[in-house]
Amino acid sequence: MPAISLPIRTERLVLRRFEAGDLDAFQAYHSLPETARFLPGPAKSYTQSMERVGRYANFAFEKEGDWLALAIEAAGLPGLQGEVVLKWLPGRGQGEVGWTLAPGARRKGYATEAAAAVLRLGFEELGMHRIEARLDELNTASASLCSRLGMRLEARHIDKWHYKGQWATELVYAILAPAWRIGSGG
Repeated sequence: MPAISLPIRTERLVLRRFEAGDLDAFQAYHSLPETARFLPGPAKSYTQSMERVGRYANFAFEKEGDWLALAIEAAGLPGLQGEVVLKWLPGRGQGEVGWTLAPGARRKGYATEAAAAVLRLGFEELGMHRIEARLDELNTASASLCSRLGMRLEARHIDKWHYKGQWATELVYAILAPAWRIGSGG
């Protein structure tokens, strides 16, 4: 994999490495039940947030299983708005994208813009062939985001996960590099 040049700038966002100063903002939205609703595990404690921000700040993206975790910041407005991640999955050229936003950053198109930048990175710079997103069927906002990105629904796994006291149906969206190039005008 080639080296990743950071930060990544989009029209409205800066995607950068996490910093120690992001901890309080990260904890503020990750401690909320509404944020944790579609994430594995309960809302995060301060200690769990410290561990996660530390891992995110010190990521290495060198081999299968590694995560690229980027802080989302609005251009010209310092402060953590959320995160976007790309996981290098096993298998030739496979990845998984995900995102989480602070409540004040939702419904502004930030997740779409950040995820599109990570897809561009995965396909155009890292040479990935396929990138997927896995989500709870009840997470209709993320399903709509996947569609906006040009991802197609590949699978619906009924009662795939049992978490937060109930069974959840998993949706798998994905996009292949050729479709990305066509859809992005590349």
